[in-house]
Amino acid sequence: MQKIALFGTSADPPTVGHQTILSWLACQFDRVATWVSNNPFKSHQATLEQRGEMLQLMIAEIDPPQPNIEWQPELGHPKTLIVVQRARERWGQEVELTLVIGADLLHQLPSWYQIEHLLQQVKLLIVPRPKYRLPSPDLEVLKHMGAAIAIAPLVGPAVSSTAYREQGDTTVIIPKIEAYIRREQLYACQNAAPR
Repeated sequence: MQKIALFGTSADPPTVGHQTILSWLACQFDRVATWVSNNPFKSHQATLEQRGEMLQLMIAEIDPPQPNIEWQPELGHPKTLIVVQRARERWGQEVELTLVIGADLLHQLPSWYQIEHLLQQVKLLIVPRPKYRLPSPDLEVLKHMGAAIAIAPLVGPAVSSTAYREQGDTTVIIPKIEAYIRREQLYACQNAAPR
């Protein structure tokens, strides 16, 4: 059975943390489907199209290249259950789908659209993040809802899109994304001196 990781992200902008996670996923799954989407719990500064272009730039810079990481923008939807339905239409019912989420989203998960139905359709892979605990009560709630949960044995770098947007920390993004941001004048912090 083919194992597919579903890695949707709001990526505003994509960081070296996203890159690290995608590289690791590519070694664990037959296919890694990725896209950007609007998270209804967050506000976004760059457009969906701009975030998608930046994510593609980041994927192209993964070294060594991982051909099983696939840009799948047609999967994107604010409701993850719709994403899973689209994935099943694309790859069939016989694949094993694993939804990859960061630990920072764990507390939101129980309020997602038709979450119990979603949890019947996918396995959950939670990626730990520095500064975010994996609270046992949240995990227990999800298990009680029927979730099959795994915790990735990976902790990404201590970086975030917010650190870039609010503090202009260019160490969290790759140079090609920094150049794209400057060219498109996407964030207020882009007016800072280039590194």
